[in-house]
Amino acid sequence: MKLFSLLIFWVGWVQAELQLTTNDIKPLPYPVSNHAVALSESVGGSQYFIFNGLTGNKTHQDITQQAWVYKNKQWQALSVPASQKPVLASVAVTVNDDVYLLGGYTVAADHTEVSVPNVWHIDGHTLQWTALPAMPTPVDDAVALVYQNRYIYLVSGWHDVDNVSWVQVFDTQNKTWQQATPYPLPPVFGHAGGIIGRQMVVCDGVKVIWETKKKKRFEASPACAVGIINEENHLSIDWQPIPHHSGVASYRMAAASDQKKQFLFVGGSDNPYNYNGIGYNGQPSSPSDAVRIYDSSSQKWHTIKNKIPATMDHRGLLKDGDRFIIMGGMKANQTLSPQVMTFKVDHQSRQQTGKQ
Repeated sequence: MKLFSLLIFWVGWVQAELQLTTNDIKPLPYPVSNHAVALSESVGGSQYFIFNGLTGNKTHQDITQQAWVYKNKQWQALSVPASQKPVLASVAVTVNDDVYLLGGYTVAADHTEVSVPNVWHIDGHTLQWTALPAMPTPVDDAVALVYQNRYIYLVSGWHDVDNVSWVQVFDTQNKTWQQATPYPLPPVFGHAGGIIGRQMVVCDGVKVIWETKKKKRFEASPACAVGIINEENHLSIDWQPIPHHSGVASYRMAAASDQKKQFLFVGGSDNPYNYNGIGYNGQPSSPSDAVRIYDSSSQKWHTIKNKIPATMDHRGLLKDGDRFIIMGGMKANQTLSPQVMTFKVDHQSRQQTGKQ
């Protein structure tokens, strides 16, 4: 006689739902993309920053060094130091409600591009700029993440003629630079990432394929990695590859975390492009409306589509309370946008039963 056992089990998961929210932030002073963004808290509440970027007709003459802050329900121009050149692909982060603006690249009339080493501290209250020690290796199109409200990690990125795998760490207290464990995947530019506690998640971007010593081509890199920062040594990172969200890389997504367990990667394009939005393959690039969510608990991806307008050419996704904010960017047909988009992600538990 055979014995059969019946096991009833419950499986639980979280279903993410996204919805646009009422936006109380005025449009940007002008349409812009590939600009740095930041959020800090000051007297009177949240204030939002934009720096640098691409404007106008999207030529090298349309790159700006302007900077603006949104406070008291209006955009106000910041006084930018004369030594800050017009750049693309800079990045900004917030530490103790002060903003740090890092890197970027200049574009000359002959299309020569040079990565800049600049690091600026913008006081969150006085809005005064202070120059800080330059990056050891100037990079642009890098991912910048903040750990312990002190250390700024610059992960990979472009340096003048090629990508670097370095993870450069700036100590905002001691104002010193050090090198952490390098990024283990092919070095990239235009990638995106977020951090929760000691855990970073970095995805996608563009890698360089050298066909000869003088000839190279750019290729999308559909790859993601998680990096766990060592509690005893902030320069030691345990990097491990994780499954990809789709198998197709997305370039210049807006990314952030919910500071709990979710990492969000929004928009971007599946056709890597030059700064004007035309792909390296000569074809115009199209933006995505996908929101890709990585759950660090289940280690699974969930993708939401057709809920927000399609955008690309981002340098960051802001989180303010329970809402996420995208400022500007590039829309379909290489159209620059002045729009501010806000949305929320709701997580609803689901259960199902089974038997065996």
